Amino acid sequence: MSKLRVTFLGTGTSQGVPRIGCECLVCTSSDPRDVRTRCSLYVETSAASWIVDTGADFRTQCLRAGVKRVDAALFTHAHADHIMGFDDLRPFCRIGGVLPIYGSSETMAQLAHTFKYAFDPGLRTPGYLHPEPKVVDGAFSLGEVQLTPLKLPHGRMVSFGYLMRVGGEPLFAYLTDCKTVPEEVEQEVAGVRHLVIDALRERPHPTHLSTGEALEVIGRIKPGSAWLTHLCHEHLHAELESRLPSGVRIAYDGLVLEMS
Repeated sequence: MSKLRVTFLGTGTSQGVPRIGCECLVCTSSDPRDVRTRCSLYVETSAASWIVDTGADFRTQCLRAGVKRVDAALFTHAHADHIMGFDDLRPFCRIGGVLPIYGSSETMAQLAHTFKYAFDPGLRTPGYLHPEPKVVDGAFSLGEVQLTPLKLPHGRMVSFGYLMRVGGEPLFAYLTDCKTVPEEVEQEVAGVRHLVIDALRERPHPTHLSTGEALEVIGRIKPGSAWLTHLCHEHLHAELESRLPSGVRIAYDGLVLEMS
């Protein structure tokens, strides 16, 4: 296996695309790249595999991508579109075992509140999901991959991006759900091989980067390649990608990136 294999399980915004009841050009598009389930990643290495976020579409995404092994789950933040598939981690938690869950202290508190039955030892049922909370307060490792959490402003809360290095080389940075990218984060991920970044829509938004704002950040970070994610139904994949700068593309559900 390559050093790092990343599958985009979902690349859409909180309501997904198509939106319920919408008949716009994007929601009725026949291009499969315009079908965007809620944001989630599956990361594989020879030593370990993990999920980043478990939105409401998580079960369907795992079946579609053939996910069979998950050694840990990472969370960016605790908004509903990133956690409501949490219970579908159950098949990856062996009977009597636990599944490590990584995220900020705020995210852990929200997960423990929403899914109390899984976190409270007095309520746990054998054979169900038994998470092992691991509050992230600095860099950590999964197998040979070194992960650095990156604090990103997202409205009234902080979302965690993640930088993934192998042997010290910055291979992959995931910056979803953010309104800005702080200078210190830009410096941390400068020159990364693959940058994935929030680009909700063309118009400004109070808690997400617009397409133009994302392109400005990409211009400063100068990654090997950049991928836009968390897109709403105002983006037609083929039309937007046709006018993006060289080296910038749109991520889509099912896209796989191999880094060797």
